[in-house]
Amino acid sequence: MFTAELTFECYQDTTIDAVDGAITQLIDALRYNGQILGREFPTSIDDGVFITRVVCPEEESLHPNHHSSIVEKRLQALSKAGLLAPKIRLTGMDLHSDNTDPCQQPEWQVLYTHYLSTCSPLRCGEHLAPIPLYKLPTPAIGDHQDLLRWQVDWSSTDELQMHGTTLKQACSEVLTDISSPLNHTGWQLAKDIEQQSKVPTYYYLYHLADTTEPSAKTARPCPSCGGTWQLESPLHGIFDFKCEPCRLVSNLPW
Repeated sequence: MFTAELTFECYQDTTIDAVDGAITQLIDALRYNGQILGREFPTSIDDGVFITRVVCPEEESLHPNHHSSIVEKRLQALSKAGLLAPKIRLTGMDLHSDNTDPCQQPEWQVLYTHYLSTCSPLRCGEHLAPIPLYKLPTPAIGDHQDLLRWQVDWSSTDELQMHGTTLKQACSEVLTDISSPLNHTGWQLAKDIEQQSKVPTYYYLYHLADTTEPSAKTARPCPSCGGTWQLESPLHGIFDFKCEPCRLVSNLPW
């Protein structure tokens, strides 16, 4: 991942509210297109110049070739707020982020995230490295907002159960139950991505430790079809189960 600064300059008299609204809408469009990552984008002002700091999956993530129609629309709207198109300055590599997947075309991919992840929830099956969402075909709604909102829901639920709050049990059930609304939505998103990209796309089903015997844990069937899905050896040290027909992967209890 790479850090960058977007510098917005005023070319006519305007207001803080107009500038703030225009920049926010552009940043949202870039985020929902997968060109920038995360949920917080600090913006500073200095003598009529506004600077927004972002994290991008690749060095060329903000190139116009990756813009969606919504991003283009938000760029055009900047002029109504008295702003010029942003100047982009790449400031360096982000040392605390995952490296973007190097594959041009992954053989398979998986929808996988966790409460600490801010990168793309779609990962290459071979490297488990995040795939920039702007490399996917654009959904009918024009961006990947549904996918990123699911990621926020999943990450928030995971954080609550990891921290052992009073909601731990409820959150654990939501994460592990294949029929929960959270998993139903994620699994359907994975199916939609496979249909659009023509790449086999799996959904990660979280599994927690319980009181059953180890032999029973390893023998557990696929929760969808009831078939055998345990792998001979784990993938990426995470996935111990993989059901090809159902497009599901899961883990043994940590």
